[in-house]
Parts: sequence; structure tokens; C-alpha cells
Amino acid sequence: MSYSVATARKLISPQTICLVLVAALMVVGLLRSTQAYGAQLPVRSISLSRALPGVNDTYAIAFTLPHAETLGSIELQLCSDSPLVGNPCTAPVGSNLSTATLGSQVGATGFTVLSATANTLVLGRSASTASAGVVSYTLNGVANPSSAGAYFGRLQTFPTANATGTASDYGGLAFAINASLHVSVVVPPYLYFCVGITVTGTDCTTATGNYINLGDFSTAITSVAQTQMVAGTNADTGYDIVASGTTLTSGNDIIPALATPDVSRPGTSQFGMNLVANQDPQVGQSPAGQGAGVPAAGYNLPNSYKFVPGDTVVSVPVPDYPRNYTTSYIANISKSQASGVYVSTLTYVASGAF
Repeated sequence: MSYSVATARKLISPQTICLVLVAALMVVGLLRSTQAYGAQLPVRSISLSRALPGVNDTYAIAFTLPHAETLGSIELQLCSDSPLVGNPCTAPVGSNLSTATLGSQVGATGFTVLSATANTLVLGRSASTASAGVVSYTLNGVANPSSAGAYFGRLQTFPTANATGTASDYGGLAFAINASLHVSVVVPPYLYFCVGITVTGTDCTTATGNYINLGDFSTAITSVAQTQMVAGTNADTGYDIVASGTTLTSGNDIIPALATPDVSRPGTSQFGMNLVANQDPQVGQSPAGQGAGVPAAGYNLPNSYKFVPGDTVVSVPVPDYPRNYTTSYIANISKSQASGVYVSTLTYVASGAF
């Protein structure tokens, strides 16, 4: 056993001991170099209001001080290649912190922009104690990098008022500049219009009929009939509906149209229309549907009728949902009205201004 111990001692030479000590000194030196940047900030963030390439933006930086400390200055550095303090930093192309102004301050306050270059900004104040907790600062008017992509920030806090000496705390940040996303949609202009003897609601696919038989005329009773039409548009100035055609005619004989609004007069030859509900005679109904359109003057009074070819019977000055209009027709004859088959062909034309 004594021989074995002696042999072991010979294996540990003075040179070996010297090498072990040198290696230990090298490790200690590396640890001291890292501590020159202070302690890492545990929670930190940077956010941009717009994050678009090449625009002036608002940057909000926030971080948590891990403990109470003397705080005199804060340095923000923007890089295109790395968030790690101590690594080379390439300034993002187009980025400019020198145009920034300091907005809101929360937590540790009293700072002003001490100095600023294209990618480095220092906030400074008279050094004083800052409590542990969240602090935040808003920087207005920062020029964003000119290209979309990922970029980095580096934060350091200092006890001195001008970001000199050993930093107290540090931390890396990352943010993205995004290419703008444009969304567009085209709303095509439309004019929705149909005419029929009947139209269910405002559904033009239900429009049916184009012929009315008033039967045999009488000097004692007013002949009545009705048709319906639906109109709607998204035109800026709405739409107009014009009624064209002729009064009731039989060869050279005519039943005169009412050039001015008048009531129905059995025993007097007359032809007219309106677009409202009537009681004398009982015919028609008021406009219906989601739209707000109303009949034009001269065709909008109950029990009052008119027909002048080319008149506008409905006028809506704004875009409007589809609306159902019922047109009521009356015809009366005098005892001297010539016999015959009387016919009228009416045409309704709707137009919108886009």
C-alpha cells in the first residue's frame, strides 16, 4: 500500500498544478466579461403602431426592473442582425431614431431624449432610485425600416445620466415590419326593376301578366284596374320611373286623359292613375317594402287621378331598397262617348344616375 501512494504523488507534478491554475483563471475572466452588461431584464417588449415599411411610426417599449436600482439613462439600439448585446449591430436600412420624440412615460419618469442617431437612442435624466416593476416609454415619429422583415432591439439601463459606464440591466427585443395588405371590393351598380299585373312583395321573379281588360264601360260606374312594379337601386342619386303611352283610344275616338289631378267623375269621359290606396273608387294600395320611395307629385294623393304621358310617377333621390308600387287606373265615359274597343299601351321606364 505504501508503494501505491508514492506512485500517485509522482503523477502530480508542479507543471500539472500550474496548468490547472491557469485554466481556472481563464474561466474567471470570462465570467467577469459577461457581468459587464448587468443583469438580464426578465420581461421586456417593443410594439409598433403601424409596422409598415418606410412610414413614421410610434414605438412603445416596456420592461420590468427586477429590483430597485439607481436609474439615470436607458439606451435603445435597433439592429437588423442580432438582439444580443455585445454582438455586431447593423443598422436597419431606412430606420431612423433621430426623428423620435418622447411621448408618455410610466413607472420611472423625468426622462428626455438625450441623444439619438439612426439606430441608437438614449433617454436620460438625473440619476435617482427607480422601484422594481414595469416601466414604459412611447417614442413618436420613428422612421421604420424601408423593407419588410424581422428586426431586433437591444435595451440597456445605466445608473449614469448619459449611458456611460457599466450597464445595470440589458435585454434583447424582436419586431417585424410587414408589407401592407390591401383589401378591395367592387360593388357593382344596379337598378332593380320590373312591372306586372301582380308582383309578390319585392321579388321580380314573381312578376306576371301584361294585359288588363276593363270590361264594358258604364256611365254610372267607374271602371278600375291596377298593376304593380318594383324598383330599387344603389345609384347615388336614386332613380326615377317615367310613365309613357297614350290614353284610351278607339280609332280616332279617345277618352281624354286627366292633365291635372281630379277625382273620379262617373258620367264624364276621363282616364287617369295614381300610386296610392283609394276609397273612391276602392282600388290600389300604398307603396310597400323595405325601401322609402314615394310617388311623385300629382300621383300621390288618394282619390285623385292624373295621366300626362312622359310624367315621372316615382322619384327617389337617394339609393333605396326595392319597393313595391301599385298603380291604380280609372276610366269613366259620358253618354256621348262613341262606342268601340278602347285600348291604351303604357310603358314604364326606370332610370338611375350612377
